[in-house]
Amino acid sequence: MQLQLDQTDYRILMLLSENARIPWKDLGEQIHMTGQAVGNRIKKLEEHGVISAYSLMIDEMKLGLTCTAFVLIFMKTAHHDLFIRFVQERDEVVEAHRISGDGCYHLTIKAASNEQLNQFLDKLLEHGNYRLNLSIHKIKHRHALNAIPTNQT
Repeated sequence: MQLQLDQTDYRILMLLSENARIPWKDLGEQIHMTGQAVGNRIKKLEEHGVISAYSLMIDEMKLGLTCTAFVLIFMKTAHHDLFIRFVQERDEVVEAHRISGDGCYHLTIKAASNEQLNQFLDKLLEHGNYRLNLSIHKIKHRHALNAIPTNQT
């Protein structure tokens, strides 16, 4: 059974997406609830899997990950198990999607250098061909929660 979220739940999610470390009391003050009531709602959201984890946003450039690549994969075979295992084991792959349309998979790669990216691409050729696009400048990054229609939040 899917949990039905109300506007208060969406507001809690929005505030947590901005600062997951906000004390429940402070969050409650912003939405006119007690900290305990907020905590109960958060626990319900966690139990139903709406909140699956709390994460950290970092400045990748400051960590030396200066190269962002988007890779479209064209598989050599219909058996993708080895490729999927390869992708899951590679730290450079920060996001991977099975896609429809042109190509089979879309990967987002983060690397510290073109050399590191090239080494990854050499290994990738064992699984299929690819088309590569390099990011010149990130212009937008938002949490998926922001895509929910405004009449629900």
